[in-house]
Order: sequence, then structure tokens, then C-alpha cells
Amino acid sequence: QVQLVQSGGGSVQAGGSLRLSCAASGYTYSRYYMGWFRQAPGKEREGVAFFDTNGNYTYYSDPVKGRFTISQDNAGNTMYLQMNSLKPEDTAMYYCATTPGWYGGRWPLKQEYNYWGQGIQVTVSS
Repeated sequence: QVQLVQSGGGSVQAGGSLRLSCAASGYTYSRYYMGWFRQAPGKEREGVAFFDTNGNYTYYSDPVKGRFTISQDNAGNTMYLQMNSLKPEDTAMYYCATTPGWYGGRWPLKQEYNYWGQGIQVTVSS
């Protein structure tokens, strides 16, 4: 049974940094995608950072590009989202997600992610 357990959220002032962690257990796939999503109140869940183990590719949404970094530890058990230069508009519930396999050169859609973390709040004050 796959479980993703998140940690590392909290409150920070604008310009500060936070690192989110997502520890995976029961995950035995060698080829998979990782993603970080966020959802602000009244808004749809949006993807912000993605990692493809099929070629070690990364992708970032425009609002976070240059400020956020997605990574994983050497064992592939934990993925991270390093968030720097945080802005009030980054305030949201953040979710990690993963899905196994190969999507033929495209990034999986949000609904194609099979496993999700429990979500963690990030609040950035001005």
C-alpha cells in the first residue's frame, strides 16, 4: 500500500523560504513522475513542479519558476519542494503526488496522478 506523508509546511514572511517533504512508503516503481500541487481557497488545484524519473526532467509553472525546486533523495524515498523568495500569493495547501509508468513524452495530467499526500498548509504573510 502506497503512502505519501508530507511535512515541512508552516508560516513565513514574504521573501522567506520553506522546504516541503513528502516521504513515500510501499512504492516499488522504478519509473515514475512526481508532482507538487497547490490549492488556494476558492481556487482549483494547480500543478507547480514536476519531476520525471524517465529522464530526470523537471517542469515548473510560470508563477514559481526560478523560485521553487523539486528534488528527491538518492534512495528515491522522499521528494522535496524547496521554496525560496516566497510571496503572499504562494499561500495555499500544498500536495505531493506521484504516478508510475511512462506517459509517452508528455507530463501526466493532474487526474492521472494515482497517489497523493495528505496536504500541508503554507502561509506567506506580507
